[in-house]
Amino acid sequence: MKALVLTEAELREIVVVDQAAVETIENAFTWLAQGKVSMPPIMHIEVKEHQGDVDIKSAYVQGLERFAVKIGAGFFQNYKLGLPNSPAMMVVLSSKTGMAEAILLDNAYLTDVRTGAAGAVAAKHLAPREVTTAGVIGAGAQGRYQMLGLKNIRDFKRLMAYDNDEQRLGQYVDEMGSVLKAEVVAAADPGEVIAEAQVVVTCTPSRKPYVQADWIHPGLHITAMGADLPEKQEFELDAIQRADMLVCDRKSQSFTTGEFHHAFEAGLISEASPVIELGEITAGLKPGRQSDNQFTICDLSGTGVQDTAIANLALQRAAKKGIGIEIEN
Repeated sequence: MKALVLTEAELREIVVVDQAAVETIENAFTWLAQGKVSMPPIMHIEVKEHQGDVDIKSAYVQGLERFAVKIGAGFFQNYKLGLPNSPAMMVVLSSKTGMAEAILLDNAYLTDVRTGAAGAVAAKHLAPREVTTAGVIGAGAQGRYQMLGLKNIRDFKRLMAYDNDEQRLGQYVDEMGSVLKAEVVAAADPGEVIAEAQVVVTCTPSRKPYVQADWIHPGLHITAMGADLPEKQEFELDAIQRADMLVCDRKSQSFTTGEFHHAFEAGLISEASPVIELGEITAGLKPGRQSDNQFTICDLSGTGVQDTAIANLALQRAAKKGIGIEIEN
């Protein structure tokens, strides 16, 4: 049997944050709600000696011929060696035999794409219908991919951006205006971003909450992307309490790892609270935004089914273009 190997450069040629990617990830959320997914908890490995960590995510979907096992790493001293900080890859297995069908050496690129697409799905169902000004807090990779995803869903003309690194923020403003075909403005602080925008994405690794209840205004939607570890937190608890709708990708994950984890630990929300999984909305089981005046929050910490979905899209496009190297397995 042969296995296909695709490099990051090849994957960048065939997979981007477009409508197809957004639809692919929307389907993944729906599969979760329909009970079609076997998805284990995230396996997390700390490598403290080298200031690194590894997360392993996976999900099998009934009816799909293959599924992905993603090994996502964060070794943040790699830049000193001229190596990527996120040397991730996906191994794609046959659902019938378990044999490896492909190895995607993406260095977290596919994760960036599927995460940007997930933010777009959240905005599709939860953001106001009319968005003139968007906002992003965090000018790193996800600050870019989230806005690329959002542009597919809401054609905003202005973007307020903030990052506590002024040089990085300046580079973001200079770059993203032409990419998004929108006016990009550097905000003085996170509060200014939230005050000006109708939809905001927070994508920082903050361990000190900064989103305050006083900043909230009617009609606002915020997608929270940063809390992928229990220690991370972007929202003060009183800001979460102000929400008219609380949505997440997976309740069991959000209550232990995601943004809502801290409210859960404080007893402000429980298993019985009306927290909706995004897949329940995409599957038509529950409604999304009901009013232009609602304040909604969506907490996305990433699920293995998204990796399986984007890996399948990548392999479909690779087959059409005939790219990659096949090796004997």
